[in-house]
Amino acid sequence: MTKENKEIDENLTINETMPHQINAPSFEGTGIKMKPPFVNEHGVVIGDSDYSSPNSPLENWTEDTDPEIMAGDEWVHPTNDIGWNTAENRDLLESKKKPKAYPFMHPTIDVSKGTD
Repeated sequence: MTKENKEIDENLTINETMPHQINAPSFEGTGIKMKPPFVNEHGVVIGDSDYSSPNSPLENWTEDTDPEIMAGDEWVHPTNDIGWNTAENRDLLESKKKPKAYPFMHPTIDVSKGTD
């Protein structure tokens, strides 16, 4: 199957993570849902984990290519992006997850205080 014939809405995730990317974070329990790949206005599939595209300016670069053509949100996938692997963004995801003791904890009182 060629890239041109490839379905872009294929499911690349399992349990809100991307197992084909060893360091990809899990979105499970964060309230953030994995988004499917999309085609931007230049005809480039974004978020499919195939990092080359025949329509990409990177594949057709010349001295006349303006780098600004690849700036903007249309080049960034909301959930399949290398930026999620940074410590800051991993912390952001962890802060959205419920504590492991949930729902067996009191919301304002530390019930374990003084038991050890």
